[in-house]
Amino acid sequence: MDVVVIGAGIVGLAHALAAARAGLSVTVIEREARANGASVRNFGFVTITGQPAGETWHRAMRSREIWAEVCAAAGIPVLHRGLLMAARRPEARAVIEEFAQGPMGAGCRILSPGELPHPLRRNLAGALASPHELRVEPREALPRLAAWLEAQHGVRFRWRTHARSIARGRVETSQGPIAAERVVICPGNEFLALCPETIAAFRPVRCKLAMLRLADPGWRLPAAVMSDLGLVRYGGYRQAASLPDLRSRLEVEQPAHLAQGVHLIAVQSADGTLVVGDSHDYADTPDPFLAAETEALILDEARAVLDLDPALPVIERWLGEYPAAAIPAFIAAPTPESRVVMVTSGTGMSTAFALAEETLASFGVTMPMPA
Repeated sequence: MDVVVIGAGIVGLAHALAAARAGLSVTVIEREARANGASVRNFGFVTITGQPAGETWHRAMRSREIWAEVCAAAGIPVLHRGLLMAARRPEARAVIEEFAQGPMGAGCRILSPGELPHPLRRNLAGALASPHELRVEPREALPRLAAWLEAQHGVRFRWRTHARSIARGRVETSQGPIAAERVVICPGNEFLALCPETIAAFRPVRCKLAMLRLADPGWRLPAAVMSDLGLVRYGGYRQAASLPDLRSRLEVEQPAHLAQGVHLIAVQSADGTLVVGDSHDYADTPDPFLAAETEALILDEARAVLDLDPALPVIERWLGEYPAAAIPAFIAAPTPESRVVMVTSGTGMSTAFALAEETLASFGVTMPMPA
């Protein structure tokens, strides 16, 4: 086998695609019966606007191109296109205006309060409208992507299979050894199973986040929606000279939101239900509990931005978890024949496809030219 990929989350599947497109034979090993971690517990939001300048932003732009190709080929519905970064305050309006005038604001425009589409509230100061983002339903997209890789690219999957160890030329698994010229380990939140010393050098921790699904509100979002709290969280806005003014006001008006890492992302599923989040809690081992206060803070921000009936019920709750470190992602080489690849910023859906191309290039594999 030319390449064995360990892990069938979005990072693993992205590497399977990159290897297959390079004409290599690929086997994916996954200990679960299906992808069940961070890749299916998120918004399915391919975020461009607000990504930090440099490699993360470029990875997101390239990954967005690949997502568009894959969705069309694999029959994965794109449920949203674009982003509305709502500005609740004049200070937030100043930040988005600065961003729109900068190099990463290309293609974006500022909407006045009178131009805001329903269901955004009319008392907002405006919004940044970006055309770049895509949104898929991750619970459906990951299985469809895996099935397409198998059917169209000949990728082999070994589900319910544990990778015990790697050595030059082979991977030892619970189902027997697999010959492997190259091995790519995509461990997600598992820091100790394979190459623990390599992973430990990056000092990752786990980030726990809270997610909610609300009943169909009776209207449709024209795009994904974010708000002021996202402006102080996303690195792409940090160069705005007006950002400290916004942060100072938020520290007075929404200290609990900041303390719990709450910011708004709202997207809508094909059945009309809303996926709303999220919060951020960092620890070596986050507890498995969701505080009622955290949920209330998320809903508070959503209701301040969207025309939501306060009685609209929460119909589903879950916790997501992803690795976090001081850098957004890393590709490490424990041996010349192996790589450990980890997205450590919660941007796997947004950057994994481009990161996979970088990994293959690090093996000396020539990737086909982008379409």
